[in-house]
Amino acid sequence: MDQESADPKAPAGASKESRKPAARKRASRGPSIGDVAKAAGVSAQTVSRVSNGLTNVEESTKNRVLDAMKELGYRPNRAARALKSGQFKSIGVIMFTLSSFGNMRTLDAIATAASRAGYSVTLIPVQDPTTGTVSGAYERLREQQVDGVVVIFEAHLLDDTDISLPQDLPAVVIDSNPGFGYPMVDTDQAQGARFATQHLLDLGHQKVWHIGGPTTSFSATHREESWRRTLEEAGLEAPPVLHGDWSTESGYQIGLELGRKPELTAIFAANDQMALGAMRALHELGRRIPEDVSIVGFDDLDESTSFWPPLTTIHQDFYAVGRLSIENLLQQIGGTGSVNDVTTVPTSMVVRKSTAAPAVSARPTARKKRVAAEKG
Repeated sequence: MDQESADPKAPAGASKESRKPAARKRASRGPSIGDVAKAAGVSAQTVSRVSNGLTNVEESTKNRVLDAMKELGYRPNRAARALKSGQFKSIGVIMFTLSSFGNMRTLDAIATAASRAGYSVTLIPVQDPTTGTVSGAYERLREQQVDGVVVIFEAHLLDDTDISLPQDLPAVVIDSNPGFGYPMVDTDQAQGARFATQHLLDLGHQKVWHIGGPTTSFSATHREESWRRTLEEAGLEAPPVLHGDWSTESGYQIGLELGRKPELTAIFAANDQMALGAMRALHELGRRIPEDVSIVGFDDLDESTSFWPPLTTIHQDFYAVGRLSIENLLQQIGGTGSVNDVTTVPTSMVVRKSTAAPAVSARPTARKKRVAAEKG
C-alpha cells in the first residue's frame, strides 16, 4: 500500500487534503518582495529601491526587477512604503473651474509631470471658492494622504483678508498674485497683453478696444492693466472695457456692440474664444477681418489656426506652467524649495491673418496729426 510522505511540521494525522486551505491562504497573499528578489536574482533591498523609484540601480538590474514584478504580479504596498519613507507619492490639485481652456491644459501638464516623477494626482474641484470650501478641500486631501498641493486660483477671492492657506502642507499657487507665502507659477500675463496691444499699435491703429475677461479673474485683470498701460505709454487714451465671461457667446454679444462703431479698427480679446465670438459678430455685420477690423486673441488654442481668417494671438505655454509647478512642489517636499519663489513663464506673439494695417480712411491724416500736436 502506498503511503503519503509525512510532513514533520504537520499535526499528527493531518492529511494532504487538510493542508490545502493553508496553502491557498498563503497563496492569496500574493508574491512578496522576497519572491521578486529571488526571481530577479537580486537582494530584497534592490527590489525596494526599484519599487520606490530610486535611481541608484543599474538600468539592466532595474529592468530585471520590473520584469519579475510583472511576471509574478507583484504590487508594492503603498501604505507600508509611505510609513517607511514618510511620503505617499501623491499630489493634490484644487481647482476653481474645469471649464477654462487654460486650466484644463495646465491640469494635463500637472498630471503628466507628476506621473513622470512617480506621483499620482487627486483632483478636488471647488465650485464656490470661500474660506470654508478651500479649507474643506485641504482636509479631504489630508485624509487621502497627499504629500503636497497645487492650487489653481481663477478668481480674486484669496488674499490676506479672505482665505489663508494652511501652512503645514507644501503648496504651489498658479494664476494668482504673489504674497500668499507660497511659491507662485504663472504665465507672464502682462507681457502677453503688451505684445498684443503693441502689435496693433505698430500696425498703425490709433484706438485698440479690449474685450476683457471676468473682473474676478486674476488673469483678466493682469491683461487689462497691461493693455491700458501700453496705450497710456503710447500717449493714447484707453476706451471703455467690455467684459465677457471667457465664452464664445459673450465675445459674440460684445462683438455686435463694438462692430456697430464706425471708428472701430482694432480689438484685443482677453482669450481666443471671445475673439472667435467677436469675429462671428463682425462677419454678420459686414465688417471684414482684417481689412476693416483687426483682432488679436490670447491663449493660442489649437483651433485658432482654423478660425477665418486664422487668428493672431498670444501663445501661452501651459505645459511649462504645469511642469514648473510640480518641480517646485517636489523641491518643497524634498526640503529644498523656497516658499517665496515667483516664476513667470514667457509668452510669445503668433501673427496670423486676422491683423493688418488700418484702411487708409481710418488712418489719421497729416493735418489731423498736426492739429492734435498743436492742441497738445
